[in-house]
Amino acid sequence: MSAATQYYIATIVVYICVNVIGAWGLDLQFGVTGVLNFAFILFQAAGAYTAAMLSLGPASASGGFQHYLVGFKLPFPLPLIGAMLVGGALSAVIGLRTLRRLRSDYQAMVMLVISVVATVVAESVVGLANGSAGLSLIPNPAKSLTGLTLQTQNWLFVGLCVALMLIVGVLMYGLVYSPYGRVLRGVRENEAAVEAMGRSATRARLQVFIIGGALAALSGALLAQFIGAWAPSEWLYPETFVFFTAVIVGGRGSISGVAIGAALVAVGIQQAVQYMPIGSDPTLLAALEWIITGLLTLIFLWLRPQGLLPERRRRYLRRVKTGFAATKLQESAGT
Repeated sequence: MSAATQYYIATIVVYICVNVIGAWGLDLQFGVTGVLNFAFILFQAAGAYTAAMLSLGPASASGGFQHYLVGFKLPFPLPLIGAMLVGGALSAVIGLRTLRRLRSDYQAMVMLVISVVATVVAESVVGLANGSAGLSLIPNPAKSLTGLTLQTQNWLFVGLCVALMLIVGVLMYGLVYSPYGRVLRGVRENEAAVEAMGRSATRARLQVFIIGGALAALSGALLAQFIGAWAPSEWLYPETFVFFTAVIVGGRGSISGVAIGAALVAVGIQQAVQYMPIGSDPTLLAALEWIITGLLTLIFLWLRPQGLLPERRRRYLRRVKTGFAATKLQESAGT
């Protein structure tokens, strides 16, 4: 296998892992709990910028090539941990101001505005994160291992992404199908009933908002370290709706379904468009990607709102009834 083919496959796998982790974060918010987070891409960007600044070193070392707020040269995995902490903290700040005071539709509008404003600020304030040019030369932790070929370093990073995706998947499964997960689904289905049972729906929404923001930041940090650059053009507000489409297509509340949706929508469409006989104009290709993404969203919302793999619901009531019936049969047999 040629080096170019290996790099292509490694890139596809990394993009799938990154988008699956991010889609799981949004699914926890939107699919499981019902929080419309239209600023989701902002938290991915926060993780990418944080990981970059924690690994690039001081801005003065670049000789004026780049300007950013702070810079450290921390070893792996501290940049990833720092990215998740910043993503969670930013989610907490925004969530405290929006989830408590606003209705869900107003929350969505406010978060969309926050995402747009954040992009404008990042582009305009050069000293924050190098303005519209963005940050480049972001270190890849696998590249710091000397004595290895470039292909081996790439595959090591692929292994890291796959391992983190599997860990996040196990944690998601344990969270969603736990008693706490039933509370989250209750918030989505009937907030008043959850409040009547003595649980705080606002607190539950805030908690998943923070967890989802941390997962988005982790996905952004991994992506920035792999491609070695991050700029405002990478996180324009429409990118949020790619994640929403992935969740809708895969199946809201379904962990495996969302993973499939993320692979198909966030990666599959982009790759499929490259092989269509429509020329190589990048503007046309990008427009076609958005057209296909929008059509998929409409088709699934209209014809199959449950997604490819619907959310699996545990039927506790049926078990109780079955057990009750079996007890009655035993009692009647004994008499």
